[in-house]
Amino acid sequence: MVAIVGKVVIAIVIGLIVRWGWKVLNWTWLKPKKLEKWLREQGYQGNPYRLLIGDIKDLATMMTEAKPKHIQISHDIFSHCLPFDHHVITKYGKRSFMWFGPIPRIYVTDPDLIKKILSTPDDFQKPHPEPIRDSILGGLVVTEGHKWIKHRKIINPAFHLENIKSMFSMICSSCTDMIKKWELLTVESGSAEIDVWPYIDNLAGDVISRTAFGSCYEEGQRIFRIQKEQIDLMTQRLLTVHLPGGRFIPTRANRKFNENNNTQRILLMSIIDKRKKAMAIGEGINNDLLGILLKSNIKKIKEDGVGMSMEDVIEECKLFYVAGSETTSNLIVWTMVCLSLDQEWQTKAREEIMQVFGNQEIHYEGLKHLNIVTMILNEVLRLYPPGTMVTRATHKETQLGDMMIPSGVHITIPIMHVHHDTELWGEDATLFKPERFLEGIMGATKGKGSGCFLPFSGGPRVCIGQNFAMIEAKTAIAKILQRFSFEFSPSYKHSPFSSFTLPPQFGVHLILRADGLSP
Repeated sequence: MVAIVGKVVIAIVIGLIVRWGWKVLNWTWLKPKKLEKWLREQGYQGNPYRLLIGDIKDLATMMTEAKPKHIQISHDIFSHCLPFDHHVITKYGKRSFMWFGPIPRIYVTDPDLIKKILSTPDDFQKPHPEPIRDSILGGLVVTEGHKWIKHRKIINPAFHLENIKSMFSMICSSCTDMIKKWELLTVESGSAEIDVWPYIDNLAGDVISRTAFGSCYEEGQRIFRIQKEQIDLMTQRLLTVHLPGGRFIPTRANRKFNENNNTQRILLMSIIDKRKKAMAIGEGINNDLLGILLKSNIKKIKEDGVGMSMEDVIEECKLFYVAGSETTSNLIVWTMVCLSLDQEWQTKAREEIMQVFGNQEIHYEGLKHLNIVTMILNEVLRLYPPGTMVTRATHKETQLGDMMIPSGVHITIPIMHVHHDTELWGEDATLFKPERFLEGIMGATKGKGSGCFLPFSGGPRVCIGQNFAMIEAKTAIAKILQRFSFEFSPSYKHSPFSSFTLPPQFGVHLILRADGLSP
């Protein structure tokens, strides 16, 4: 009897090992090779598949080599910011692919196909799971289907223009605090060499801490600092661990990343819990992002019986920082870079600001009259998109144009490449020419549609905070130009580098002159 039981156990174990081994073999070799055959039959070109790692090691090597370098001052930055993607598209053409481990990623650059992908999010979903992304970006960025619809409906009120208007004084206060620091640095001689990037980065974190958490501002600042460190650690992990599952290796970066995640969660839970208790007794502040979100959530629960859980709210608060501060700080700092390189447009923008506001305080209603500033910001978003690419995935056989894409293929929309494409924007695609947007975005894209201009993605999942970002950027640029003129310092090093967004790797060293005097 014992012998029979032993044989049965051995048979079960062998069966499980065979089944597990078959799954591993299929995932690491058979399925990738089948997809590679399909890709080449469809006219796609790319590197041959390499077991398990695909192109990840080459991608990491190119990014590691590019990261410590700076480049000549130019807006032609695609090859530096995304060297591997540039290499693949240059070598194999627009109908190309790369391997992210055992998963193929095809590049889609045609505006009509891009519009199709982004307008049908149920067919082209976010890749799941994507652990590194999901540990930094939660909430609306990663949810799908009915849950995404519910969360978007709950969060939408926080970003309505009337609610952003109520937060405008907090945005102005943060901008004023930064300007005062610069005034102190220029007070003696009227000018100073300043690395403006840390100030602008802190400005965006300050704005989101005030507008998201109100009275819990100091805790918000601590969360901002943790989130910044998480992005740095994520980049380290991506560039040093080339195997799937590398996040489980107990490296110093991985341990610190997990520790920060726990600390951030505890802080956010405390802030949210205190706010909910205050609101329950009628003392909550409802005019910041968290207050409006919680109020909207309570309404949803009363109507449907189900709303967002504590974990859901925590994930949305984490997203406030990356989507709300990283995007805007990038836009402001690259605008200062572009206007340092093009003094004529800097003068035009300042003249418009002085015409609308004079030397008076910036006011909300005046922002809508800043047509030149809006053109400049759109052109900066084109040249320096904060999100350099968008990735989607097929979860079933899906039609795209003349192709029927099988399940398990990732689709990359290389936003920076599309924004710099001479076929779409003309031979001057890498030049700073805000006049492109004289007749708005549709005029700039010359009838090619929304698939050409994607600074905030597109379709139903377009960035919910785009109006917030533009209002903050207009306010900051207006306040800066109202008080200062600026040009490159001799120590400036041009170093846009893609992580989650597009920060300047070596800061932005400028010479600031007080009172808007011409250099």
